Amino acid sequence: MRGKESLWRNRNFVLLWTGQTFSEVGTRMTSVAFPLLVLALTGSPAKAGISGFAGTLPYVLFYLPAGALVDRWDRRRVMLFCEIGQFAALGSLAVAFALHAVTFPHVLATGFVSGSCFVFFSVSQRALLPALVPSERLTEALARQEAKSRSAALTGSPLGGLLFGLGHALPFVADAASYLVSLATVVGIRTERRPAPEPDASGRSWAGGLYDEIRTGLRWLWNEPFVRMSVALTSAVNLMFQALILTLIVLSRDLGAGSAGTGLILGCFGVGGLAGALAAPRVQDLMSSRAVAIGTAWVWAATAPLLALATSPYEVAAIIACMAAVSPIWNVVVVGYQYRVVPDHLLGRVKSVALLVGWGSMPIGQLLGGSLLSVTDPREAVLLLSLLTLAIALTTTFNRSMRMRGSKLGRPGLQPQ
Repeated sequence: MRGKESLWRNRNFVLLWTGQTFSEVGTRMTSVAFPLLVLALTGSPAKAGISGFAGTLPYVLFYLPAGALVDRWDRRRVMLFCEIGQFAALGSLAVAFALHAVTFPHVLATGFVSGSCFVFFSVSQRALLPALVPSERLTEALARQEAKSRSAALTGSPLGGLLFGLGHALPFVADAASYLVSLATVVGIRTERRPAPEPDASGRSWAGGLYDEIRTGLRWLWNEPFVRMSVALTSAVNLMFQALILTLIVLSRDLGAGSAGTGLILGCFGVGGLAGALAAPRVQDLMSSRAVAIGTAWVWAATAPLLALATSPYEVAAIIACMAAVSPIWNVVVVGYQYRVVPDHLLGRVKSVALLVGWGSMPIGQLLGGSLLSVTDPREAVLLLSLLTLAIALTTTFNRSMRMRGSKLGRPGLQPQ
């Protein structure tokens, strides 16, 4: 009977969902405010790219050890400490604003600390989710999480631009407050599934044992061809989008959009993404995982070049919404499959590998966007990035690993019950 109950009657899931809604709205606000702040401080798009690099560098440095450590530790407790760290990082920047002492190095440090906490929180949250939700409701929970993320983008990005226009400190103060709300909700979560015990590791050093555990996660992912290739493609997509977002901020400014207008434009990622998240369960019923991947890739390849032809902020916003609409459909199908096949005691490690590969390209994308804007104009940068979307689409269509697993992953019984 428990599996048939609405997710909104699941106390632990509602607490997690509510806290992360506030937190993600805050994060979306500062994702707009950070580059705007650096541009205001330095006037340099390249330095704006460096600030984004600092915030995403922890993805490369910490995801692998985070996965192994999360499988050892109490996952909920890790989430608590991470939210405290996020509050401290953003709060320090708010204090610096009050003292009129904001510096570029402080912005970099804030981004790095916040990104580091995010790494451990994201791995812990993903590993904890199956303990909070019945297995037959897991895909529905993933779709709800996607809808929440897209709604946060829809509201947080324009709100961040608006608040930054009213006062540069405001989005950072609001983000710090959002972590307090998230902290309170995580405190209320009571369920924790302990990982299954590992084989006896006596005789190994702490670091040696950690290395072996990381290698186990790497080996598991490598032996799953569809998962391996889909994670690699996700990495390329994230690189492209990170470079594209910074490019769009500069392009929007050139088209006459102010801080609030830029936030509204980026908020259209949320408009399209929310529509896609709501459609994801139905699409999963109708299409194979391979078809989802191919369709998603070709939508990106077809729409990205249109940004170079945009003559108004409204056209940019409409194209962004189209590009964003297919992303959550891909996420729900692929991530849902990963949850089905990964053993719980390996979940932190395998998810950390997937997150490292999938998100580790994001700092490179930030630097790529800043570098392209240093040597060319935003429209030419968009066209160059469009070549990457074409390469992704061709690889998704013709790569043997995607064809191999496509028929086996058609509709793997993940429909909501």
